[in-house]
Amino acid sequence: MLDEDVLIPLFFFLTIILLVLGVPLVRAVVRRMDREGGHGARPELAERLERMEHTLDSMALEVERISENQRFTTRLLAGRGTTDAPPAAVANGSAGNTDAGRHHAR
Repeated sequence: MLDEDVLIPLFFFLTIILLVLGVPLVRAVVRRMDREGGHGARPELAERLERMEHTLDSMALEVERISENQRFTTRLLAGRGTTDAPPAAVANGSAGNTDAGRHHAR
């Protein structure tokens, strides 16, 4: 069997030779495929990609609508003030009292 001192340089040079010969061959094959009209894309695949693109556009539109509604709601709530209690409860001073609190007091 070959010694490790021989195998390492041997595999190194074989790798270099493979890269020197392989990269131009792969480039030539890719160029040929491009000239022949694509990468063998089937019509069904193109149709499916078109449907997916349409679906993604629809989803993007819906997300934009949701974000616009969120901005509107945030502006609306910011304009109301900082209290969550109804105005009548604040005026009577009973903002913290609820029906549940009255039942526990009995």
